[in-house]
Amino acid sequence: MNKNDSLEEAKNVLRIEADSILDLIKKIDHNFSKAVEIISTSKGRVIVTGIGKSGLVGKKIVATLTSTGTPALFLHPVEGVHGDLGIVTKSDVILAISNSGETNELNMIIHRISELGVPLIAFTGNANSTLARHSSVIIDIGVAREACPFGLTPTSSSTATLAMGDALAIALIKEKKFDEKDFYKFHPGGHLGLRLMAKVKDAMICGNRVPKILSRNSTTSAIEKIDEKNLGFVLIVDGEDRLVGILTDGDVRRCVRQGIDFTDKSVDDLMTRSPKTVDPETSLAETIEAMQKDEITTLAVVDEGHHLKGFVHLHDILGRGGTIKIAMPL
Repeated sequence: MNKNDSLEEAKNVLRIEADSILDLIKKIDHNFSKAVEIISTSKGRVIVTGIGKSGLVGKKIVATLTSTGTPALFLHPVEGVHGDLGIVTKSDVILAISNSGETNELNMIIHRISELGVPLIAFTGNANSTLARHSSVIIDIGVAREACPFGLTPTSSSTATLAMGDALAIALIKEKKFDEKDFYKFHPGGHLGLRLMAKVKDAMICGNRVPKILSRNSTTSAIEKIDEKNLGFVLIVDGEDRLVGILTDGDVRRCVRQGIDFTDKSVDDLMTRSPKTVDPETSLAETIEAMQKDEITTLAVVDEGHHLKGFVHLHDILGRGGTIKIAMPL
């Protein structure tokens, strides 16, 4: 195979796998909703089980569920029949993964799970399989074909299963109202976790990068400042650098639509007074929560005397630009 052939083959694999994921969209139905309801109302854990490639994908699904607020663990089917099935309680939910639905090692524990009366959710591509027949909910992860040229190696099927697991985890985030502060609790050592543990002063933009203008300046000057900094807003301060207002490009567009002639107006005539602010010592986790509540992405940073110290943007909190340097707690 020459270089061009290998490139085309790689592109073809990606097309097949991408199509396999897109095909899942039409398979999202009441069964998916029922699975979300069962898991979200459960007082136990999600016990994920599968073997081979399905087992490997299952372990990733466990990691995603656990890190996003849904307690989960992985149960190897073979270990399950040799005693580990004892970890399952009546409060738990089983998520069993098998594309064929006829995996011998998995089906060995299916009957026992049924006897326990534990809800069983199946990820399978065969609605008529042994696994499907013993399941409370069947989620179809079947694919038209594998990307493997022999149609044997799990490729598209494992990718589709992984994507469906992500869909389930994200749906549960929404259902449980899991937010960034909760994410930090489960990721104290991760990059985002460290950021959320930091304070506004660690992520805020300050100095000459702050778009600001003195009160009583012309609106034209304010618009020029918005264009210069290219951030979509300008902060208005008094002679002692205390924040008194904000003017956004949205405010300017509204004036234009309403036919308001602002060329001779002071910025004070059009600015929004008492804009939303945050203290430099506020945690980034709390800051994100405030942004979500007020449906904004930028907050002016002021001290106790309401002097402007800078601003913080959601993108900077989540990682745009330089890395925040934070000492790990001992």
